[in-house]
Amino acid sequence: MAPPVWVQPGNSGYPRERHRIMNVLLVGTGTVGEAIAHILKGRKWLGKLTLADYSLKRARHVADAVGAGYDVAQVDAGNALQLKELIAASKADLVLNAVDPRFVPAVFDAALEAGVHYIDMATSLSVPDVKSPYKTLGKTLLGDYQESKKREWESRGKLALIGMGMDPGLSNIFAAYAKKWTFDEVSAIHVRDGGDLRIEGYPFATVFSLWTVIEECLNPPLVWQNGKLEVRAPFSEPEDFVFPEGIGPVMCVNVEHEEVIQLPRTIPADLITFKYALGADFIETLRLLHRLGLDGKNPIDVKGVKVAPRDVIAALSPDPSTLGKSMVGRAVVGTLVAGRKDGRRRETFHYQVVDAAETMGRYKLQPVAWQTGVMPVMAMELIAEGVWGGAGVKSPEMLDPDPFLDLCEDYDVTVKLEHRIPGRSILPATELPPAIAKSVTVKGTSTPTDAAYSAAATAALRTPVDEEQ
Repeated sequence: MAPPVWVQPGNSGYPRERHRIMNVLLVGTGTVGEAIAHILKGRKWLGKLTLADYSLKRARHVADAVGAGYDVAQVDAGNALQLKELIAASKADLVLNAVDPRFVPAVFDAALEAGVHYIDMATSLSVPDVKSPYKTLGKTLLGDYQESKKREWESRGKLALIGMGMDPGLSNIFAAYAKKWTFDEVSAIHVRDGGDLRIEGYPFATVFSLWTVIEECLNPPLVWQNGKLEVRAPFSEPEDFVFPEGIGPVMCVNVEHEEVIQLPRTIPADLITFKYALGADFIETLRLLHRLGLDGKNPIDVKGVKVAPRDVIAALSPDPSTLGKSMVGRAVVGTLVAGRKDGRRRETFHYQVVDAAETMGRYKLQPVAWQTGVMPVMAMELIAEGVWGGAGVKSPEMLDPDPFLDLCEDYDVTVKLEHRIPGRSILPATELPPAIAKSVTVKGTSTPTDAAYSAAATAALRTPVDEEQ
């Protein structure tokens, strides 16, 4: 099967229902929710958008900032009955969940009971094993709650698209694309989140919800290896991953993430990992919070007041939505796939890159919020046009990757595909890359031919070191 020729989005040949209008209820107007509200402005397929938040003041602030006449509502994201009533009142066709993962079950269930489509960017939470969290799988894994209701969604004829952000989300789509077009056999999938993005002027700050950061960084991470899930310790197995765009090697560590659980369901591979470039100082701060019990999510009594320690840390930390002007550099999320094509070893790194100065200058949004928020908006467009659909609980790699990647140009999403020399992207931590460690970028196309790959790989391998040998 030959890969498709990528053409101007909208002209790819996929059948589209151009006049279908969709009403959306956006639950949560925090850092990413605010970005989504801005990105949705002026979309031709969007009917009515209702912004809902626990703080009506916050929802109104975002609506006023966008200036598109959005409706606003107050809602408790943990109250499924209240959410269901709001879905009916807003006449929503789809619920987009932009609150943190602890509220996923309530929002998910409300959409199911109301009979509408659903999208989130992070799945329901895991519950680690109490006695041996770093050796034994937890009794509940990421997304298990939602997977358990797959048949109910199928019987309702509605789609619940879970984990449709940047990662998980576009990272899954990269893996699906590799399986569909680039490889005959996939042996390993490595999702890597890093770059050279930094927040200046703060000793400790996060680019999205601190609650979510603590949850995914301090929970036991998972690795898919040899046909089963295995548990690791937080921040384990450090490596230097060679990021593109001239960034080079950056230390990455194991972090709990959905892709490791989702991808094995549809893409056979011997090894699937997710690692995040957190930085040594950030890792030590999280470890200290854990040692002191300040990462706790259960309320404790403090002089007669019940408060969760994690909420105290969140209240002391800067609001991620306000940090855009302090961010410098680029955020890169990509999927390194290893395997074989026509009997030859091959590795590709499909990635998305966003520059802090560009997103602040063009959209007045901090880069990670924009990078995450644009993905579910693109997914909604494909659902509205009838390109993506079906019923049940699905993760992004279960849907056709091509029309989504076709849309990237329309949304100013910079996506690149590199063909890399096998074995030279992941290096032992702290070890300097060898002189010939480099990525191979085939420019001008997102679906390079074997001939182009071969020529580029041959050119990359032709180095003084090789010639001496």
